[in-house]
Amino acid sequence: MRASLPRPAHLNWLSDRLIPARPPFSLLLPAMPVALAVTLPHAYLLIRAFRARPEAWAQLLRPQMLEVAARSLILVGTVTVAAVLLALPLAWLTARTDLPGRRLWSVLVVLPLVIPSYVGAYAFVAALGPRGMLQRLLAASFGSGHLPDLSGFPGAFLVLTLFTYPYVVLNVRAALRDMDPALEDAARSLGDTPLQAFLHVTLSHLRPAIAAGGLLVALYVLSDFGAVSMLRYTTFTRAIYVQYVASFDRSVAALLSLVLVIVTLAILLVEARVQRRLTLISRPRPARRLRPVRLGVWRWPALAFCALVVLLSLGVPLLVSGYWLIVSVKVGDTGSSLLAPVWHSVLASGSAALVALLFALPVALLATRYPRGIGRLIERASYAGYALPGIVVALSLVFFGANFAPLLYQTLAMLVFAYLVRFLPQATGTLRATLLQISPRLEEAARGLGRSTPEVILTITLPLMRSGLFAGGALVFLTSMKELPATLLLAPIEYDTLATRVWSATTEGFYGRAAGPALLLVAVSALSVGLMLGKGWGGDD
Repeated sequence: MRASLPRPAHLNWLSDRLIPARPPFSLLLPAMPVALAVTLPHAYLLIRAFRARPEAWAQLLRPQMLEVAARSLILVGTVTVAAVLLALPLAWLTARTDLPGRRLWSVLVVLPLVIPSYVGAYAFVAALGPRGMLQRLLAASFGSGHLPDLSGFPGAFLVLTLFTYPYVVLNVRAALRDMDPALEDAARSLGDTPLQAFLHVTLSHLRPAIAAGGLLVALYVLSDFGAVSMLRYTTFTRAIYVQYVASFDRSVAALLSLVLVIVTLAILLVEARVQRRLTLISRPRPARRLRPVRLGVWRWPALAFCALVVLLSLGVPLLVSGYWLIVSVKVGDTGSSLLAPVWHSVLASGSAALVALLFALPVALLATRYPRGIGRLIERASYAGYALPGIVVALSLVFFGANFAPLLYQTLAMLVFAYLVRFLPQATGTLRATLLQISPRLEEAARGLGRSTPEVILTITLPLMRSGLFAGGALVFLTSMKELPATLLLAPIEYDTLATRVWSATTEGFYGRAAGPALLLVAVSALSVGLMLGKGWGGDD
């Protein structure tokens, strides 16, 4: 036989798999109900669509509804393009140049991910709004002064761009680090200038990463509810919420939700086709380190550019929240204690993280160890809720709880289930990636010694998955903490969380009362991200 170098287990596990092809009942039993449960929102939308009266369908063709669709698509398109244009130079500067303090800027430019969009919207409204900090400063200094109105499209565009560009930065920076420097060297040897080499070679290599990051931005903007509501820019999510709250017949809200799902799926299909055309041949990570590009006299303008972006996306929310917190403490208007919202947020998000890990584990095991047939079907079904905006999931569960499970309606269990539907794929994807690093031969050896499938999972698989379990749980905890529409519609009565406390205070114009919960939410989110990005999650790996 021809000799060959051994491949890592996570690249070769299909060929050396010794586990029987048919999945055991002990994995199917917990995985199948999960796959069915997360499809409840889709079933709800179809039921309401079939039951809707002709008048409800006719409202979808009204000029106002068509305007909502146009405004949503315009916001998605402009924010996605702006986020890409902002992220490309930031990723290049922090990955490929001799930018002063490059490691520090590499962290700072992605930290806006920890700030929910509605906290960012609150900060800009509190700073630049009619009663904001800058307006008061102008009045105190000049006696009068009026700033441009931040509400509407300009504010929504600015806020969503500043808090979504890190999705593109992370993807592009990873692609830049994996790029073989010989490609650019070859272009330079053929006479290309540095700019021409970047446009012809580097940018072509980055297109798949740009497309992937742009997809995340587009889906985030399409599903955003808090920022567009605070800035009074009506998109699908705000229109759905208004129809749900103000209308006795909620069929129009359900139909709008169905349209939003269709638009989301259309974006996913377009991205899939683009990725098929852009996908490059996979290459190993280059052995030769990339030489930092010397910026020369451009290092100071580049430094100013990074500082400006970080100041707007990270400094403004933190400084504004800190200012209003000090003002509220001085005047004694801090609102009620934050102990209950903190406890409620941690309890709901922590429960969601534990439940998501519990149900994601059998799904991930089926997807990696039995990837054909029913295993693949269950995995794909578990991702059904990920393409649904939070307000659509919440609306469907309100209908389900009120009609079929009144005992669960507006309970913590229903709220945790909504988080599960929304964020189960995050846990599943993390666990699946971890399992692909573990050779199934270890599990089969344990079976050969007489252990059952549950015993193998408990004694062999789970200990080897410690870091993945921790990362998946932290990710679900983080996103559940920031989830706003599902919490607003499904939380038990008087069950305040940090997210709902920020929402209620800002909608009433009490910026000081929103400052404390906003800062706490950012702090908890930053801690979660720090734990996920840290090394050695589960001990020595």
